[in-house]
Amino acid sequence: MSMVTIQQAARRSGLSEPTLRYYEEVGLIGPISRDPSSGHRRYRERDLDDLQVLACLRAMGVGIEDMRTYQANRARGHEAAGEQRDLLLRHAERVELEIAVLRVHRDYLERKAALWDARERGDVAAESEAQARVAEITPRLEAMIHA
Repeated sequence: MSMVTIQQAARRSGLSEPTLRYYEEVGLIGPISRDPSSGHRRYRERDLDDLQVLACLRAMGVGIEDMRTYQANRARGHEAAGEQRDLLLRHAERVELEIAVLRVHRDYLERKAALWDARERGDVAAESEAQARVAEITPRLEAMIHA
């Protein structure tokens, strides 16, 4: 059985060493085996698989409690399939909302850039049109800021 150090586990998972220690501390992984002579952590392939899953969940913005639920459901196997699906779909909905917000942000930035482009070119008609387009999106942006 191949065992790796915390540094190697961090490199392979993309998670920092403090994050690996924290995930063990809060029960997301482990307990991690220790080298009998040094006491240093030694990660097994199963631990590395768990870290890959957690790294993906973290990258998607999944919080610690949902990570914990996800890991517990993984251990339960098929009987937890519905719960896993529901957990992931909740996060997919959150991501969809974030995408909508980012689209409004992008549209605002593009419209403001068009305004400044028209000003730089001295194109009064294009500037007026761009100003109207900025004014059109500003209420949506303000609503998101105050939500």
